[in-house]
Amino acid sequence: MLFEVFRILDVPEAVRMQLCVGTSLAIIVPTTLRSFRAHREKGLVIPEVLRSWAPAAVAGVAVGSVTAALAPGGVLKLAFVLIAGIIAAKLLVGREDWVVAHHLPSRLAMSAWGFLVGLASSLMGVSGGSLATMVLMLYGKPIHNAVATSAGLGVPITMAGTLGYVLAGLPHRAALPPLSIGFVSVIGVVLIAPISSYIAPFGARLAHALPRRRLEIGLGLFLLIASMRFVASLVAPSLG
Repeated sequence: MLFEVFRILDVPEAVRMQLCVGTSLAIIVPTTLRSFRAHREKGLVIPEVLRSWAPAAVAGVAVGSVTAALAPGGVLKLAFVLIAGIIAAKLLVGREDWVVAHHLPSRLAMSAWGFLVGLASSLMGVSGGSLATMVLMLYGKPIHNAVATSAGLGVPITMAGTLGYVLAGLPHRAALPPLSIGFVSVIGVVLIAPISSYIAPFGARLAHALPRRRLEIGLGLFLLIASMRFVASLVAPSLG
């Protein structure tokens, strides 16, 4: 939605995708906090995963923020398409036998996964829930536990990502629209964050109420539709 709004407002192509990602991360901060609390009340969060992933995820976010400062917007679009496409394919196929192990890997491997989740999240402008959920399911965790734990990981990812995109956008102030702090649009945050934060607990309750397969299909279709929009803008620049 932010991409379409900024396109209509003629935000320059050189900074449009970065502004979308940074603003999205800022919007998600209160949303992830409320969502995590709602999931935690259900008792399905896996604490050891949060402890092992959080520091590495923040490091990944830092690398992603530097990439946003230096790379063209097309790189962020391509990252979104590739990562979202992989996650969508995994969810839509729905093969329960796609499990690499039935227990979590070593601490080093967990740190590596945390770094990748943080990096991907900062490039896509998301809290990392989709990717973290997929990884946890590959290690045999039920989808409801995976979703709840991923919501918790989104808290440090979005906070660090917002700060990173603010700093990354400071050298580009001349090209950014009014009321932007780095690559974060204050207007976008003020208009969207309160609504999304209010709705987040309802989404958490819906996730716990839905059967596993319906939850997978719904998330997979959403990611597929979103990624196709960026494919269109990459193939036809006039749509970007």
